[in-house]
Amino acid sequence: MMLTLQRPATYWEDRARRFARAGAGLAAVCSYGMPAYYNGLIHFCQSRALAPWLAVPPGARVLDIGCGVGRWSRPLAARGARVTGIDLSPTMIEEAMRRARANGVAERCRFLVQDCAKLDVEGPFDLILSVTVLQHILDSGALRAAVERIARHLAPQARLVVLEAAPARTATHCNSPIFHARRRDFYRQLFEECGLRVRAVRGVDPAPFKTWLLPHLARLPRPAALGAIALATALSAPIDAPFGRLMTRWSWHAVFVLERAHGGA
Repeated sequence: MMLTLQRPATYWEDRARRFARAGAGLAAVCSYGMPAYYNGLIHFCQSRALAPWLAVPPGARVLDIGCGVGRWSRPLAARGARVTGIDLSPTMIEEAMRRARANGVAERCRFLVQDCAKLDVEGPFDLILSVTVLQHILDSGALRAAVERIARHLAPQARLVVLEAAPARTATHCNSPIFHARRRDFYRQLFEECGLRVRAVRGVDPAPFKTWLLPHLARLPRPAALGAIALATALSAPIDAPFGRLMTRWSWHAVFVLERAHGGA
C-alpha cells in the first residue's frame, strides 16, 4: 500500500483499524504492514535496547507516549508501575485497554486519546517512555512543542527514554510522507534546547540491510518483495539481535536516555 499525506490522527487510526487486533499488533506499531517475522525482529531489538532503562520499582509513575496497543505499558504495569498511556488513535487505545484486561494489569493502566504536542495529563512521572513517536511528527513547531510538553511532565531526577530513527549521518532515503529519519545530533540539540540533558545514547539496529531495501519495496513485484524482506531479515538478525545496543555508532535507531537539566523544563 502506498503511503500518502494524511492528517496524523487519520493515518494512525486507519493503521490501527487494519492491524492493531492482529496477533501481537506489531504491524500497527512497528513497520507498516510488514510480515510478523520482520516486525518481530524489530520488537526484539527494541526490547533489548530499552531493557536496561525500564527497571522501575512498584508504584512508579510511568507515562508511555504513543502507547499503541500497550506493548510497553503492559510489561511495566506487570512490574507494579502505575502506567498512563497516550495515543492519537482511539482504536489503539481501545486495543491497549483490551490487552491490559486480558493480561490482568488493567487496574494499573490508564489509556487516553491525546496528541503529545498538546500533552496534558496529571503528573509528574518517574519514567517517561517514547518509542518511534517523534520521527512521525514532521512539523517542526509540533515537534518542539511535543518535546517541551513531555519534559514538563518529567519529575526531578526522573528518566525520559526516547527511541527514534536517528542515524549518525544524514540519511533521507527512507523518508516518507509520514516519517523522517533525523540526524542524531539534531535530536541532541533539540533536547538540550528543551531543557533536557542526555545521560546516555545506545544503539538498536546497526545492520544496514533493511534500510537499504525499504526505499525499493514499492517498485518490486509482491513475490520479489517478500523474498527480499525475508533475506534482509535473515541477514540483519545475527547482527542486530546480539550486538544492536553495543554498536551505537552504526545504528539506524538510537535510544536517548534523558533527564531534566538544572533549571530546565
